[in-house]
Amino acid sequence: MNFLDDYWLRPDPSDPRLSIPVQGRNETGEVVETRVTMERALTLFLNSREIVTMMTIGDHPEYLALGYLLNQNMLAPETPVTGIDYDEDLGVVVVRTPARTDFEEKLKKRTQTSGCAQGTIFGDLMDVIENARLPATPLRTSWLYALSHKINQTPSLYLESGAIHGSVLAREDRPLVYMEDVGRHNAVDKIAGYMQRHDVPAADKIFYTTGRLTSEMVIKTVRMGIPALVSRSGFTAWGVELARKAGLTLIGRARGKRFVVLSGEDRLIYDQDLAYVEEESAKHRRKSALAEDA
Repeated sequence: MNFLDDYWLRPDPSDPRLSIPVQGRNETGEVVETRVTMERALTLFLNSREIVTMMTIGDHPEYLALGYLLNQNMLAPETPVTGIDYDEDLGVVVVRTPARTDFEEKLKKRTQTSGCAQGTIFGDLMDVIENARLPATPLRTSWLYALSHKINQTPSLYLESGAIHGSVLAREDRPLVYMEDVGRHNAVDKIAGYMQRHDVPAADKIFYTTGRLTSEMVIKTVRMGIPALVSRSGFTAWGVELARKAGLTLIGRARGKRFVVLSGEDRLIYDQDLAYVEEESAKHRRKSALAEDA
């Protein structure tokens, strides 16, 4: 069976709403056609309260809205959601709850994070870390290598048009949900919304991102209850510190045969012979890999 059949949800790079062809000229003056990623404004309401307007590629607005509220600590995971209404023409999505939420109190204390545009955590973010109860789930290096290879071989908007971030929810070496967006926080929030909407358990999952491992990325992964975070990119010092406090397995610079683990080292099982691991082809390298190898 093709590994693509394992996905519950993955990008559709052929969707004409997500990228468009544009003509230009290259370095020699030759006329060329390339595809460029779309951006749309999406305004999020929680009941009757306008929360934020986000720039997004426009797919899965319901998951993005729900995941944003969860990851920004505006909506508790146990809060029932009675409906999510989306109007594509207006660019508006409304998340509805049975009663007024308490996020107004959380608005009094907010922390601006290193995320793109909407990087804000409401309430006491250190409570997220200090109260974390992540399972000490083992992680095999054979899963890491197989997972990275499969993700790079998955048809995506990145390979079609670039200018986009990706996030993947996986179990062992199986990618399950793949989301992309112009902001890495959006891609993460879409997966959080998917997990909440479909009641997906987190304890046996791995979260993969193309973005750097900042404090915000760590906090969001911990909030989702996922015990392992893997990235192609590098780390920030506070991201590493928070991962160690929360007991999150944190692996960065994962490309080809290489990776670095800076938190949860004792959970790794080195079961893969590197002689049988393929290096990445130039075609499937992401921007972060090209930039660091230059």
